[in-house]
Amino acid sequence: MNVRPTLDDVRRAPKVLLHDHLDGGVRPATVVDLARESGYGDLPTTDADGLRAWFEDSSNSGSLERYLETFGHTVGVMQSAEALTRVAYECGEDLAKDGIVYAEVRYAPEQHLRAGLTLEQVVEAVLDGFARARRDFGIRVGTLVTAMRHQARSMEIAELAVRYRDAGVVGFDIAGAEAGYPPTRHLDAFEYLQRENAHFTIHAGEGFGLPSIWQAIQWCGADRLGHGVRIIDDIDVTGGEARLGRLADYVRDKRIPLEMCPTSNIQTGAAKSIAEHPIGLLRRLSFRVTVNTDNRLMSGTTLSEEFAKLSDAFGYGWDDLQWFTVNAMKSAFAPFNERLELINGVIKPGFAQLKWSGGRPLA
Repeated sequence: MNVRPTLDDVRRAPKVLLHDHLDGGVRPATVVDLARESGYGDLPTTDADGLRAWFEDSSNSGSLERYLETFGHTVGVMQSAEALTRVAYECGEDLAKDGIVYAEVRYAPEQHLRAGLTLEQVVEAVLDGFARARRDFGIRVGTLVTAMRHQARSMEIAELAVRYRDAGVVGFDIAGAEAGYPPTRHLDAFEYLQRENAHFTIHAGEGFGLPSIWQAIQWCGADRLGHGVRIIDDIDVTGGEARLGRLADYVRDKRIPLEMCPTSNIQTGAAKSIAEHPIGLLRRLSFRVTVNTDNRLMSGTTLSEEFAKLSDAFGYGWDDLQWFTVNAMKSAFAPFNERLELINGVIKPGFAQLKWSGGRPLA
């Protein structure tokens, strides 16, 4: 019997998170503290609750300018090694409290150099915070170093990913505005990573359409797609029967993971509502879909809340949530043995227990 879980039950489930931005999940109280310590004076308010509301209101405003402004404040207070270590540690703690057993958290080292840190010092500070979180909370966190697609440091950041891949950096990413900044602009970095047998994902198919997805896969060789929502544009559902175009068919056949972030996708206009989010159709068609948070502070969300929203919108029960979770763990950049250990030793037993001890029968 597939049962529909409550939010409290979902929080107890062993979950996996692949798409979460470090600067998009800072605690409001920490932003206030770090601003005071660093002399950063541009916050709209120094009241933590008021600041939380401001972040969420700005992100829901429909104004791209206001949405981007939110990151200016979080990045602005993350310019010292101590700040980066604290934010990473608290991120690990918050994710662990939400029942996440494995996470991949991404950030752009090049955005944290204003106070004189080197790229290496940025990476090491973040790794230190997550190492402490694993020691104290048991959560396993791998990091992705991200290059900004409108800048020209992608090769430098790719080399950083390779240099630190045995220390906790599990992959590479590019992020930022898609329109005008195609993945192929950074082709040299992706070709370098392939030669080095390194993992990478690419933000594609969120703010731009199928050409961005096609380039990310066929030109750049992406292992995963960050968001990938617009793959729906290559699926014709006229008459009630889904017919896949060649790109969508390829993505499904190759089991290319889609890092979908429902609430964030609504805020950025990639989807109209949770009920209308392409994830429903893509799950029915058995794409390799994963569920993620993107920016927990800006979206006012957790992974448990994302799952609960999907359960309410699509009637998902424990079997569905386990399917999403196993998809994510299969798609992680962790070593194969570690993925297998978590799937068979933690995720499946955890869901098996919850299926029969929690939730309520589906109507």
